[in-house]
Amino acid sequence: MTKKQGREDATGQLTSAAVVDAALRVLEDRGLEGLSTRAVADTLGVRMNTVLWHVKTKARMLELMADAVMGEIAYTGLPSSPRERARELAHRYRRALLAHRDGAALVTGTYPAEPHTLRFADRLVDALLEAGADEEQAAWTAWAVIYFLLGLVQEEQAAPDRSDDRLAKAVDAGTYPALHRVAAHMGQGAFEDRFAFGLEAVLARLPE
Repeated sequence: MTKKQGREDATGQLTSAAVVDAALRVLEDRGLEGLSTRAVADTLGVRMNTVLWHVKTKARMLELMADAVMGEIAYTGLPSSPRERARELAHRYRRALLAHRDGAALVTGTYPAEPHTLRFADRLVDALLEAGADEEQAAWTAWAVIYFLLGLVQEEQAAPDRSDDRLAKAVDAGTYPALHRVAAHMGQGAFEDRFAFGLEAVLARLPE
C-alpha cells in the first residue's frame, strides 16, 4: 500500500479510505455474504480492532462502501434537457451498481447520508424539478426511480443461469393462463430493456 493510493496518511497510518477500498475488494472476492470486518482486516494485514477504529461497526462500513460506489458516478457530459438528464443519471447509477459484485444488495441495505449519495440525489431531484415537477413529485419520483433501480439490479445480479427453465416449466396454460401468455417476456434476460421500460414508466408522470 502506498500513500499515493490514499491508503496511508502523511504519518504512514492506515486511512478510512483504505479500509473501504479493502472492503470493496473483499466484496468482489467473496460477495456480500462473505464480507466481514475480520475479512477486511485480513486483507489489510491488520488487527480487526484497527478496522473497527476507522469504521466503528460493520453497518457503518457498509454505509461508507455504498457511498464509495456512488462516488464512481460521473457528472460530466450530462444532457441539457432535464428529462434526458434524469434518465442518464439513472443509467449511470445502474452501471455503478453493476460494476460491483452484489452492488445493489450492498446499497439497498444502507441509508448513508454521505456526500456522494447526497450529490447524486441532489442532481436527480434538480433534474426532476427543472423538468416541471413540484417539490413533492420530484422527491417521490426520485424515490421511485431509486427503489425500482435497486430492486431490478439486485434481481439482475442474483439471476440464475439463463439455462434455468424452472419458471417456464411451472407456468402451464391450464393453471396460470395469463402468465403463460406472457411467459416469453418473463425470462431472466433483457434486463437493460426491462430497466429502460420501467424507468420510462416512472418518468412518464412528469409534466410535459
